[in-house]
Amino acid sequence: MWQTLRKEEALRQLDTDEKQGLTEKEVKERQEKYGKNKLEEKGVNISLVEAWAKGGEGAIDLAEKIVDLCEKPANFKYCYELNDTIKEKIEKIATKIYGAEGVEYSDEAEKIIQDLEKNGYGNMPVCIAKTQYSFSDDAKNLLCLEPFKIHVKNVILKTGAGFIVILTGNIFTMPGLPKVPAAERISSAVVAISGIGTQSSPGSPATTAPSIILFSNA
Repeated sequence: MWQTLRKEEALRQLDTDEKQGLTEKEVKERQEKYGKNKLEEKGVNISLVEAWAKGGEGAIDLAEKIVDLCEKPANFKYCYELNDTIKEKIEKIATKIYGAEGVEYSDEAEKIIQDLEKNGYGNMPVCIAKTQYSFSDDAKNLLCLEPFKIHVKNVILKTGAGFIVILTGNIFTMPGLPKVPAAERISSAVVAISGIGTQSSPGSPATTAPSIILFSNA
């Protein structure tokens, strides 16, 4: 996790803008509405990204600005040092990146952190597993207008990957799934198949194969 004083902001445009009949002027007005002028006042470049509709061509401006940004000097520094304690790493990310006023730990998380540091894993980087909808760990707290804390409920060591996963709020480390997974749309039908079976001896009747349940994703 790191910080840099130079930033690039990408404003994503979908083809729905064109479907809505927005003119170039209206698109620019949307940019200004979502903070273009304020970002530029702070020295943050902004780029309109149309890669969703135009592929690579729609992201050329963003790519060129990022290349230009990388060639300029920057005051780059890490958010934390590897020799920080596990808690120090978590708390630096929570306060410096998310804007939290502090971190609270479950009893289970406290014990795991102590065991990890006792067994020599304290110098590993940390990966915060948190909702993407909020700087807090509450998916419903979209604006974070009031002071908040990050709640660490569990800690998982990933020795192969070489980092420690910090689970916060109600997050689960499952693959990303849509709000309505395809499994809810699966229907089934029972089909009886005859004429397929085995014969124990010549002249004996064939044993009918059992019914087969077919699944389809409607």
